[in-house]
Amino acid sequence: MKILALDTTGLVASAAIVDENKTIAEFTTNYKKTHSQTIMPMIEAIRDMTEPDMRGIDFIACASGPGSFTGLRIGAATAKGLAHGLDKKIIPVPTLDALAYNLSYCSSLIVPIMDARRDQVYSAIYQNNGKLERLSGYMACDIHELIEKVLEIDENAVFLGDGVPVFKNILDKNKGFVCAPVSANMQRASCVGALALERTAEAVEPNDLEIIYLRKSQAERELEEKNAHRTDE
Repeated sequence: MKILALDTTGLVASAAIVDENKTIAEFTTNYKKTHSQTIMPMIEAIRDMTEPDMRGIDFIACASGPGSFTGLRIGAATAKGLAHGLDKKIIPVPTLDALAYNLSYCSSLIVPIMDARRDQVYSAIYQNNGKLERLSGYMACDIHELIEKVLEIDENAVFLGDGVPVFKNILDKNKGFVCAPVSANMQRASCVGALALERTAEAVEPNDLEIIYLRKSQAERELEEKNAHRTDE
């Protein structure tokens, strides 16, 4: 079984083809270009090097959030377009699950954190109990609130994700906390694909793909704040 996996939910854009035994190809960038500029050329490059006939792909896997509102929309639109064109189903994989999968071998708690701005993070808490297990719901919360939730479970935890550079000074104040190495710190489409292989029963038709937003878009929040200000006047 072959899966084409995508992740554009954060700073990283990543595409991969995986099967049950290996990552066949992966293309990941973390640079200045927008995901709308990079994701399709990356998919085309992988196709040209490995799978000229994309009809050999069995499923499309898509990181389904939470994450950047724009990135989520780009990833979902790309996955839907490919799925419609190839007549394939989509396997949604929550972004935080895939990010935690980077360190699924760790014995400490695994805590992916994505910068959600305004001193908040998108996060969830995981543990390896023979298999990656999520111990919390998906959260959009203040970093200090997250730390309290982690410490309620265990004082030893490894953090990863684009929130680490933002909040490293705060995390370093806790002796049992460590940050993942750079090589394992960001989203990878191969992890989305690996989890998708375990979740083929969750595949949906392209139009039924649901995204995990957790928060409203910045434009929606600013509009609400503006309307609230007018009401106060």
